[in-house]
Amino acid sequence: MEEVERARAYHRPLYVALGLDLALQLGILAAIAFGPPGDWLWDATGGPWWARTLELAALVLVVSALVRLPLSCWRGWLHERQWELSTQSLAGWFGDMAKGLSLGLVLTGLGLVALVGSARAWPGWWPAVAAPGAALLVLVLGLIAPIVFERLFNRFRPLPDAELASELRELSVRAGVPVRTMLVSDASRRTRKHNAYVSGLGPTRRLVVFDTLLDDMPRDELRVVVAHELGHRRFRHVAAGTAVAMAGAAAAVLILWGLLSWPGLVSATGASGPGDPRVVPLVLLVLLVLGLLGLPFDTWVSRRWERTADRFALELTRDRAAFERVFRRLARANLSDLDPPRLLYLLLFTHPTPPERIAAARMGS
Repeated sequence: MEEVERARAYHRPLYVALGLDLALQLGILAAIAFGPPGDWLWDATGGPWWARTLELAALVLVVSALVRLPLSCWRGWLHERQWELSTQSLAGWFGDMAKGLSLGLVLTGLGLVALVGSARAWPGWWPAVAAPGAALLVLVLGLIAPIVFERLFNRFRPLPDAELASELRELSVRAGVPVRTMLVSDASRRTRKHNAYVSGLGPTRRLVVFDTLLDDMPRDELRVVVAHELGHRRFRHVAAGTAVAMAGAAAAVLILWGLLSWPGLVSATGASGPGDPRVVPLVLLVLLVLGLLGLPFDTWVSRRWERTADRFALELTRDRAAFERVFRRLARANLSDLDPPRLLYLLLFTHPTPPERIAAARMGS
């Protein structure tokens, strides 16, 4: 009960802060899309249509980030420091935020230029180009993320223990998904939390273990964690997730097409049509709303995949005791919420809670 209360005390303020942050994002984008702030930002841009699209997108994202900066700093750094989970300096946190914002500016700006450009080039049937283009962009990002984006934030090295590396590769062979790229991330320079994950597609596929987890976890428990991640590989969850994201991106373009076909909605932003760069704030607002509406489905699918990977790990290792110890250790290290509010669980939780996972293992034994 003490662990439940401790995790609750850590998470409840974060839930409130997340709600405030989302409300701020929605309010800022709505004010820019339909109010005077949009005119002020538009007047600050200049040049050809593509330049103004990039400039307006950058201004909107920077203004939103600056308004939300105190709350973001509290959520991402101060609260974590107060609970002794963060090992990062404030300067380091700001550096990561600047890198994340810069990456977002580039990707969002280029995506919006492609969207507005297609509407200008093919006014009557631009979604036929933009929808598959959006899906293709998601695929490309999934391919290059491990070798480009992840390296912006972390350094990676091979497993230092050759015997352990050999043992885990043998486990991957038994799992039916031999892994050549098994790396350790220097997560400890930011956090004390534990994690492992699989990412990438085809030639960029990799399995990554946080150094915090590697340093703290006994070998039998580490085998369970790796077996779980191998389960994601075995059942192609990364590929399936990419396919779902591609479909979602294409669907988002079609929804934008329907909304941008309403003259009254578009004119309320000051734009003359979908090929006018002034639709940028409205597009960002719609994409944020669609992302929020899709959360229950996304988290439901993710929890199903996590349960599948858990069952696979148990079948592969045949070590229920180590499995239970793993999730108790992870719950303590990450201060996992053991008893979240039901609505928040359905909306936000991509993983079952540790008690759920342990109970499922016992039922299946």
